[in-house]
Amino acid sequence: MGISLPGKKLRQSLSGRKEVDSAPLDVPKGHFPVYVGENQKKRFIVPLSYLSRPSFQDLLSQAEEEFGFDHPMGGLTIPCNEEVFLSLIDG
Repeated sequence: MGISLPGKKLRQSLSGRKEVDSAPLDVPKGHFPVYVGENQKKRFIVPLSYLSRPSFQDLLSQAEEEFGFDHPMGGLTIPCNEEVFLSLIDG
């Protein structure tokens, strides 16, 4: 017998599912995880506001062409060099 969290138990019973679909606990509100890299993937947490940047949108379009929307990491995957990604988000 384990400890149950009332809120989680309620969400589980309302949804009828065993797992609750929600954002990971380490991702702050207004952000989303992105997996970046060509071979080894590194996880970055970026603000949602980046989605409106034309340079970030271009990068997402390139990622869509290569990966489509079925991401093996369970999140958004961008197949670019980590340094390129860092220069994009810093700029």
